[in-house]
Amino acid sequence: MIRARDIFTQIQKLTSKLIVSGLVIDQCSPTIRRLSNSQREEVNISDIQSESSSIFLKKIPYKTLYYELLERRFYNVKMIDGALIQMQYIFCNNKIERHRLSFFPNPDLYSFQDYPEVYLEDKLYSDIVDIRLVCVPLRFDYDASRNDDGEMIAKPIVHPISHLTIGQYKNCRIPVKSALTPYQFIEFIVRNFYNTDTVIYTDYLDTWNKYFEESIFDEEKNIINISIPVY
Repeated sequence: MIRARDIFTQIQKLTSKLIVSGLVIDQCSPTIRRLSNSQREEVNISDIQSESSSIFLKKIPYKTLYYELLERRFYNVKMIDGALIQMQYIFCNNKIERHRLSFFPNPDLYSFQDYPEVYLEDKLYSDIVDIRLVCVPLRFDYDASRNDDGEMIAKPIVHPISHLTIGQYKNCRIPVKSALTPYQFIEFIVRNFYNTDTVIYTDYLDTWNKYFEESIFDEEKNIINISIPVY
């Protein structure tokens, strides 16, 4: 069984490994706390304002959202290209209830404007200077919570328990087989956005052989969905 403390420790270790890899230029330590008057434990980002999460409810342009997150330092790590990564979990009675795992690319790539020679000469940035590049945020959400009547918030296909949202599209919810551990999420991001043909940055990450139980609805297995490997 994966508990909140396991997730907290894993995020700490992953952050250290990312720093060693040279991919991270800033980081905020994770925190773990028990929510008042409940059996819930939250793994979140240190030093965030209590109202920081409300920013996701605002109808604002992506560029504005990115810079608000940057200003508030509402991220676990800031990658070398300015992308922001967030990892937030809530457990209830030692069982995962929710998570939000987000990847916010830099919409302006200001580092390229400041240091174009670095981007042009370093293989890591070969895709960044490509005029075809499109800035698209990604978010893996998990929500197994229930409303006041005891009914699950999630609904088959319409609102999968675990799902991937691409961009800020409200109804983009691609079913995912289960909740993701921090390792699975970071490995996915590094493998798809930072590995190159000469440097395999995922090799810096220590494999974590723990995983969450399958949560996908049977109806969702008959449509395109995302499988999560068991290590």
